[in-house]
Amino acid sequence: MNTFTLSLVEDFKFVFFEDNRYMKLVDGFLNTLKITGGALLLGVIIGVVIAAIRTSFDKNKEAMKLRGGAGYYILGFLNAICKIYLTVIRGTPVVVQLMISYFVIFVSTDNGVLVGIFAFGINSGAYVAEIFRAGIMSIDNGQFEAGRSLGFNYFQTMKTIVIPQMFKAVLPTLLNEFIALLKETSVAGYVGVMDLTKAGNIVAGRTFMYFIPLFTVAIIYLVTVMILTSLVSRLERRLRKSDR
Repeated sequence: MNTFTLSLVEDFKFVFFEDNRYMKLVDGFLNTLKITGGALLLGVIIGVVIAAIRTSFDKNKEAMKLRGGAGYYILGFLNAICKIYLTVIRGTPVVVQLMISYFVIFVSTDNGVLVGIFAFGINSGAYVAEIFRAGIMSIDNGQFEAGRSLGFNYFQTMKTIVIPQMFKAVLPTLLNEFIALLKETSVAGYVGVMDLTKAGNIVAGRTFMYFIPLFTVAIIYLVTVMILTSLVSRLERRLRKSDR
C-alpha cells in the first residue's frame, strides 16, 4: 500500500477504534432506525384515520346533508380539523416541529428518541394521510356498492373491503415515504438526540477529523437507502405479477 492509503487506514483506526468511538455510530444508527420505524407506525395510524374521515366526508356529504342530523355536522367538523392539521404540518418545517415538541410540548422529558418519534410521526402522518386518501379515491365505486349489497354500512365497507385494497395499492409509495423519513431524521440532533448524524458530528468533534466520520455517515445512509430502494423495487414487481 502507498503512503496515502496507509495514512488513511491509520486515521480510520484512530477515529473509530480508539476509545471504541465506532459504538457512537452504532448507537446513533439504532436510534435512527427506532425513530424512523416508530414515526412511520404513528404516521400510518394518523394517516388512516384522517384519510377515512376526509374521504367519508367527500363521498357522503351530499347524502348526509339531505338526510340532516348531527352526523353531517360532526363529520364536517372533523374534516375541518383534519384540513387544518394538514395545512399546518405540511406548511411548516419539520425541524421547527421537532423543536416545538422537545422544548415546548415535552419540555419535562429527556427521552429524545420518544420525542423524535412523536414529532416525525406527526409530520409523516400528514403526508401518509394524503397517500392513503389518494389510494382510497382510486378504488372503484363498484367496491363500495358491493359492500352495500352485502349489507355493510359505509364504515364496515371501508374497513372490510376498501382499506385492505388501498394498502396494496399504496404500499410502494408508503415504503418510499419510509425512505424519505429515514433521511429526514438526520435533523434530530438539533434537540440533542443521538441519531446517526449527531454521532458522526460527536466523533468528528472529539478527533478534530471531519472527513472520515462524516463520509462514513453519508455512506451508511446511502447503503441503507439503496437496500430499501431495492426492496421497494422487488415489492413493486411482485405486486405487478399478482395483478396479472
